Amino acid sequence: MANTTITLEQVLNQQVANFSILYVKIHNYHWYVKGEQFFTLHAKFEELYNDITQKADDIAERLLTIKGRPAATIKEYLEIGTVTEATGKEDARGMVQSLIHDFSVVSKELQDGIRLAEDAGDHPTADMLIGMQADLDKHVWMLESYLG
Repeated sequence: MANTTITLEQVLNQQVANFSILYVKIHNYHWYVKGEQFFTLHAKFEELYNDITQKADDIAERLLTIKGRPAATIKEYLEIGTVTEATGKEDARGMVQSLIHDFSVVSKELQDGIRLAEDAGDHPTADMLIGMQADLDKHVWMLESYLG
């Protein structure tokens, strides 16, 4: 995010949107994955969408705690999110590659929130985002390892 006037609330809302879009996208992958790796990916996608929904909820609740207003409609998510929905045309490998890309993008974007929170002395928000970034980086590593 190059805009230097972005607020912590905007960064957090963008991530509520991203995690909400990812929740739907990963559900799509969970339901529609096919092929030799079905059992492996079907279970992994379920694990990921459960993790992602908790992250969306944690950010939304943190926003409310700091007197913000979390985005809460699909329309808002698609307007402010930076990840895209599933196309419905991905094969199993494409699904994994898409998630690697999305998790990497969100991990980088979390840097803005960490910086803004630290600048504001909001250590609980910074800590929450640092933990989420570490989780996403681990997911990227694992998914890249899966692809070989």
